[in-house]
Amino acid sequence: MDVQQADGTRVAQVMGLVRHRIERRLLTPGARLPSIRAMADGAGVSKSTVVEAYDRLHAEGVIRSRPGAGFYVAAPLAPLSLDVPSSEPARMVDPVCMLRASLEQDPAALSPGCGWLPAAWMPEELVRRALRAVARDGAPDALFDYDSPLGHAPIRAFVARRMAEQDVGVSPAQILTADSGSHALDLICRFLLRPGDTVMVDDPCYFNFLALLRAHQVRVVGVPYLADGPDIAAFAQVAESCRPRLYITNSAIHNPTGAVLSPVVAHRVLRLAEAHDIIVVEDDIFADFEAAPAARLATFDGLERVVRIGSFSKTVSASFRCGYIAVRPDWVEGLVDLRVASGIASGRLAAGICHAVLTDSGYRRHVAQMRMRLDQCRVRVLDRLKRLGLSPVVEPASGPFVWCRLPAGLDATRVARGALAHGVILAPGNLFSANGTAADCLRFNVARMEDEAVYRLLADVRGLAGG
Repeated sequence: MDVQQADGTRVAQVMGLVRHRIERRLLTPGARLPSIRAMADGAGVSKSTVVEAYDRLHAEGVIRSRPGAGFYVAAPLAPLSLDVPSSEPARMVDPVCMLRASLEQDPAALSPGCGWLPAAWMPEELVRRALRAVARDGAPDALFDYDSPLGHAPIRAFVARRMAEQDVGVSPAQILTADSGSHALDLICRFLLRPGDTVMVDDPCYFNFLALLRAHQVRVVGVPYLADGPDIAAFAQVAESCRPRLYITNSAIHNPTGAVLSPVVAHRVLRLAEAHDIIVVEDDIFADFEAAPAARLATFDGLERVVRIGSFSKTVSASFRCGYIAVRPDWVEGLVDLRVASGIASGRLAAGICHAVLTDSGYRRHVAQMRMRLDQCRVRVLDRLKRLGLSPVVEPASGPFVWCRLPAGLDATRVARGALAHGVILAPGNLFSANGTAADCLRFNVARMEDEAVYRLLADVRGLAGG
């Protein structure tokens, strides 16, 4: 490449960088671009290259100049894009594509990578009883009206009582309902984040955290998650160097590893969060799967710096959506205003049905039976996977998930692609990894591992990977 070609390539590089930041909403209309010197230093090019790139973008109408003040974004924002890949290999490790595949599949298909329990495991009779009770006894407004801005009062009181059992003193007035756990997290992100902010997540973490954060145009940094919680040394390094606004985690049963946060690590996380002014979002969606109560960040913090979110879709039903947010008192009004502006209010019907199930005398028995059944499945699944050469990274004491490492040299995405050709949906590790460090791992749901066809397929795991 001659000098003229190289200069042209560098100019295109800078122009592409500016366009990318505008498309990703890191630069919005009216925002000031980095100075010519700052852009040159950041992009590793000469100042004359940046001048030429800025001049061309100005000529195209993408940016405009203000004499003596610099360059500013002029172009309208492009439609939001989640950058869902089009190539098949890339789609196998894309969170949005994985969720779509799981939701669109034939209910009879094999899906050991799916994140929720089979319908046959759910409390069908309790739900039918709740449907009858709400339809028979509910006032007309319970069937047709919006709920209050804070949400369903009985559900909020129920959540407050449950949190009190975890030694978290919270008033129902600090709790508002959402349409799901994902909706709760979305509201928190809208409330606390701006495009370009940094968010810390566990690595691995629940893959929809990554998809949702991508939609909010933020930078995501992963911290290794160990058998007792996040790697504290790595957490401290990221907190110091990246200045994250939020840290999002599961505290009880970690998804996907099944690990449990220890009290010692919880204390250290909160000390670092306070030192670096980080808000912690604690997703407690798997509380009912616990064999014994694990440490909760909200317990140690008292909702000063911790936000608690959750839902009941994993143990009651995903068909009537009901989630919640518990926050410090001075954030409630702002979140309620955002909830009303973005979705008016929750529906009374779904929350009423959910509350009827949760307070039914049979719900505790259902949960106890579900835990016992998961325990039995987990023992069988771990034994079978080990015999096939898959090694659990953690041996969970409760919950539906097992996080396994493949035999040396195998790539989980290739294995998942091979399984998909046989109509079986697996969950490859890098779906869950912000840093792309889990290429040799798979997440399994033990409740969906009862069909022998799954094990016959995994018996030829090298064949699935094309090895």
